[in-house]
Amino acid sequence: MKNNILKAHLALLGANIIYGANYLIAKGVMPNKIGPSAFIFLRIVGAGILFWLIKLFIKEKIDNRDFLRLIFCGLLGVAANQLLFFHGLNLTSPIDASIIITAIPIVVLFFSALILKEKITKNKLIGITIGGIGAVLLIWYGNKAVGTSSLLGNLLIFLNACSYGLYLVIVKPLMKKYNSLTVISWVFLFGFAFMLPFGLPDILQTDFSAFTTHTYIAVTFVIVATTFLAYLFNIYALNYVAPSVNGSYVYLQPAVSFIMVSIYAYGLGNTEYAQDINLIKILSCLLVIFGVYLISKTQK
Repeated sequence: MKNNILKAHLALLGANIIYGANYLIAKGVMPNKIGPSAFIFLRIVGAGILFWLIKLFIKEKIDNRDFLRLIFCGLLGVAANQLLFFHGLNLTSPIDASIIITAIPIVVLFFSALILKEKITKNKLIGITIGGIGAVLLIWYGNKAVGTSSLLGNLLIFLNACSYGLYLVIVKPLMKKYNSLTVISWVFLFGFAFMLPFGLPDILQTDFSAFTTHTYIAVTFVIVATTFLAYLFNIYALNYVAPSVNGSYVYLQPAVSFIMVSIYAYGLGNTEYAQDINLIKILSCLLVIFGVYLISKTQK
């Protein structure tokens, strides 16, 4: 059992390192090589095919009454989530995006209280307030900051966090009822249907002849690692550790993003993101993390 728990933590570590690296890797090919909507098209199609290949070995029937919930999960957890994230990342700093994403547990708590009627304790209320201040500070600062920060980009990333947070709440009953891979496969299928009107025109206009080896590596990383493997790692970990433990690993993402951007800016001499690391962003990050810590802390 202890060995399985260790593997679960290693899986979570791997998933969140992948997520943290994704901010800079995906940003590096947008929009010069591929537009956000076209990138999302490739991501959902590629990962969706991989999920359904595994799903072929899982014989499980979905009740008709659950398809409506799956459709909403596809809209929120795949189409809206990824469209908002990639368009936001295209406009703003990788560091800003990685900090704002850590607000997801706050969003989940809000929707859990609103929809599932879960009780909000004093600690959680204080946590929501502090974390919210950090997120708002960073979004507002994007309108005045130097570097690659952007008010609109930060706002889209925050809306992405809201979309994904609501998805986590409404998908919860399905994850308890069915195999996780069955749920994810259907969610990606319905997400593809919602994404198609946005992604198809962009993918048809993409100049694949301009792709370099670096571009193909980045796109492959996002499809195979960020989408497919990270989902599988999280599913595996949830079999052995609590969801709260799973959620706590999101704090790694800003740290990984900070490290990668620092290496990119100072170690490799690329000054594009050099001004994206400053005191305001570090303060915003600390506020969000402390807020989420209060939310996840068990009240006596």
